[in-house]
Amino acid sequence: MKNVVAYCRVSTDGQAQEEKCGIDSQKEIIMKYCAEHDMQISDWYIDEGESGVKESRPALDELLFGELRNPPVTTVVVAKSDRMARDIKLYFYYMMLLEKKGIELVSASEPFVDDGTGLGNVYRSLMLFVAEQERMNINKRTSGGRKIKAARGGYSGGRPPYGYRPVDGNLVIVPEEAEVVRYVISAKKSGETFQRICDKLNAEGKTNRSGTKFSISTIQVILENEPMYRGMYRYGKGGDWVQGQHEPILKD
Repeated sequence: MKNVVAYCRVSTDGQAQEEKCGIDSQKEIIMKYCAEHDMQISDWYIDEGESGVKESRPALDELLFGELRNPPVTTVVVAKSDRMARDIKLYFYYMMLLEKKGIELVSASEPFVDDGTGLGNVYRSLMLFVAEQERMNINKRTSGGRKIKAARGGYSGGRPPYGYRPVDGNLVIVPEEAEVVRYVISAKKSGETFQRICDKLNAEGKTNRSGTKFSISTIQVILENEPMYRGMYRYGKGGDWVQGQHEPILKD
């Protein structure tokens, strides 16, 4: 009986809830495959709610760079190849790292991919290419939707400016931060220097969003966002200002 480990991944918290690709579903596929192929699962490596592109994957890192060796482990089993990586180059890089440890990478859903032939590797490449294109198309659709929402003045993601926080896809005023915004803009219009504004806020125990003292750069950013505090909105620094859907902090 082969001694193997299993790897499962969902790339987002939302995906973790989808039955077709959730952790429980992947485990079921892997366990069925191992039972049919005389494999004993000695451990599970699981990454939940992590993006395969932008976020760290601690379980995968442990597989690739940790103490796992053959012996005692001969194989890493995944439910589907794209659970390892959707990027073709990354997938084969991961496979190479495992092979250097004497460990085989097996897909429980695509046994033809792992038949050890050149044709199997070609099929594997084609399949991963499709997964990669799917990921790119999802990103394009998401980006397009954000741009459409931004053109209509709706909050389209990213870190909101000081004075607001995101709630259910909308910008909502943070009262204590809004008070600081009003003071900063009023004081600057009255001729106060950046340093005098910082000193007053810090003397009153006010802090920026990270909980530290105000600095001149923080004050400058607040002033740069004045159009937004007056009800305008733009998506990214290079975007055009349009009438926003959020409540303005400055109403005079």
